[in-house]
Amino acid sequence: MVDSGSSSRAGTSTVRTSTDALYGRLVGPLLGRDDGADAEQLSQLTLTALAQASLRRQWPLVSGALAGLGAELQRPDPRLEQTLFGCRFSNPVGLAAGFDKNGVAAGIWHLFGFGFAELGTVTWHGQPGNPKPRLFRLAAERAALNRMGFNNGGAQVLRRTLERQQLPAPGQRPAVLGINLGKSKITSLELAPDDYASSLELLAPLADYAVINVSSPNTPGLRELQEETLLRRLVERLRRLPACPPLLVKIAPDLEDDAIDAIARMAYEEGLAGVIAVNTSLHRLGLEQRRLVQTGRTLAEEAGGLSGVPLRGRALEVLRRLRATAGPALPLIGVGGIDSAESAWERITAGASLVQLYTGWIYGGPALVPQILEGLASQLDRHGLSHISAAVGTGLAWR
Repeated sequence: MVDSGSSSRAGTSTVRTSTDALYGRLVGPLLGRDDGADAEQLSQLTLTALAQASLRRQWPLVSGALAGLGAELQRPDPRLEQTLFGCRFSNPVGLAAGFDKNGVAAGIWHLFGFGFAELGTVTWHGQPGNPKPRLFRLAAERAALNRMGFNNGGAQVLRRTLERQQLPAPGQRPAVLGINLGKSKITSLELAPDDYASSLELLAPLADYAVINVSSPNTPGLRELQEETLLRRLVERLRRLPACPPLLVKIAPDLEDDAIDAIARMAYEEGLAGVIAVNTSLHRLGLEQRRLVQTGRTLAEEAGGLSGVPLRGRALEVLRRLRATAGPALPLIGVGGIDSAESAWERITAGASLVQLYTGWIYGGPALVPQILEGLASQLDRHGLSHISAAVGTGLAWR
């Protein structure tokens, strides 16, 4: 069973709420085994419930329940607020892209304590993704393997879904909402700029910021767009759109150092709002011989990207490399293997202004976000810092 209230992982006082306790009783046992409930089905069931709550969040009974959720999980603290690329973040902890692909719960992510949420990845053409099974737990390692393949309803469905939820306008929301854009599988690399541009032009009025995802390992050829010339061409195409929101790019952990340096320079030269590091990894990071219960094959034999705790070290290396090349002016978002206040602090002091959770949040449960926020505030106190921005890139150790 996953004890999402454990203080040993968070490095701070135990956060134990009724929501967290319920999560531990009902979901914890399923997450503690590779062969528990199907990982994708479990995520979909959760999203279905959250979608109904977001759509009906103004109804009295639903509103009351959601207010209680927010009271348990939110940790407002002005020391954790930041304004980056024109967006005001109430805290530096966000939900990474991939969980809410179709934006069905966009109206309520702030109630889980998140300062921002990244919707998508969305493609211009709706697509079913890769054949199932395509999402696998590695419970002992607190990791996952996925080869989802950008399964989503498409940009037009996402726009209608967000409009139905009657969200406040960008800049007026309790949590910043980013939209992560990918290339449709049926679109050639030559036509990729127009494919991304079609999605962004439609969704720009609803996005606080947008992310160019060129780093998923599960769409054939996509990672070729990380090559400097192709990526620069893509960025220039998107920036010509009217009312283009702040643009970030999300990169893979498997890039060589010179490719990381080239992206950092390009981001600075093209005036990108920031870089997100990193996506899932095609490398098996010491787990090559680990077998999946569902298929009987080793990770070395399986397709897909690895996420979770095994990715932490490489994600940190890439972030440090980006910071060293880009300098302090370019905002960075750290993601990959963050599952505690200590790992979030490590990423911030390595140069990330913001961090994102996905696999760690699934395993850790609702308590993880408040644990991280409390832990970050505690570190500010222990280091005598008045604001989280003062910690970014300092290399200060966890105390």
